Amino acid sequence: MNSIANIWNHPKTSVAGLLIAIVTIAGVLSQQGINLGHAGAGTIVTLAAALATALLGLLAKDPGANSGSQSATSPSTATAATAKLGIWALIALLIPLPFFTGCSGVTVANDIVNWTPALQSAVATVDSTAALLAPADSPIFTAATIGFDAASNLLVAQAKAYLANPSAGTLSQIQTQVVTFQQRIDSALLQAARIVDPASQKHALAAVQAVATIVGVLLSLVESISSKSAVAQMAASSTIKQAAVESCLDPLQTAKVIADHYNEPFAVARDQIKRSEQTQFEAGF
Repeated sequence: MNSIANIWNHPKTSVAGLLIAIVTIAGVLSQQGINLGHAGAGTIVTLAAALATALLGLLAKDPGANSGSQSATSPSTATAATAKLGIWALIALLIPLPFFTGCSGVTVANDIVNWTPALQSAVATVDSTAALLAPADSPIFTAATIGFDAASNLLVAQAKAYLANPSAGTLSQIQTQVVTFQQRIDSALLQAARIVDPASQKHALAAVQAVATIVGVLLSLVESISSKSAVAQMAASSTIKQAAVESCLDPLQTAKVIADHYNEPFAVARDQIKRSEQTQFEAGF
């Protein structure tokens, strides 16, 4: 009876607990490859987790801010309640969500295939960017990005092959290809950053980053289903490290691409990127 009375007497606390439970369950379901159907470009599970997180943020505001009348709650009690709700909102944001969390191999392969249109569009933009650069910069950019089409097509083909016949051998091929592609992109970023003409450099970096963002997502997804020894081998193959190209990237552009693709809040996408980057840094990428 006391538990029921507490629910009634402390509705905000009860709702906050329920929302945290929704975010937690959504994370578990996504890790098992359960999405409960699609909602736009995302899934029902992703949408539920994002909505629960957003509502927690609303609950965390000052309980007395919306009322002009005197409240029976003391200032210290109200402050404590607000602090608790704020902490719960932060906890919810830190709970792993569908992106960059451990999934089944088939789920990851599906995700790679689902990124195909965006990846092909980004690569096509790279192909057409050379015409926008200064005459002296165009050949340099073309040489730096040559092979993007073949690399993206091979990665998608391997993902489709894995879906048709999941096996350790096919997964190994995907691991090798995603790292090879990422290294090619990182090299292109470094070369684009050396372009002296400001306008040319801006066009070149933006075009390559669009591809880098997507391949970075795919690398994180593949890493999430790989063994520790496989991840170590992938990291050892990455001779150009994450820190070397960090200054070439616009974090806002990266977050927007991911938020749009997964139909999730911009803040959630940025949080996921930070966690992914930290995971890759710790792994040696």
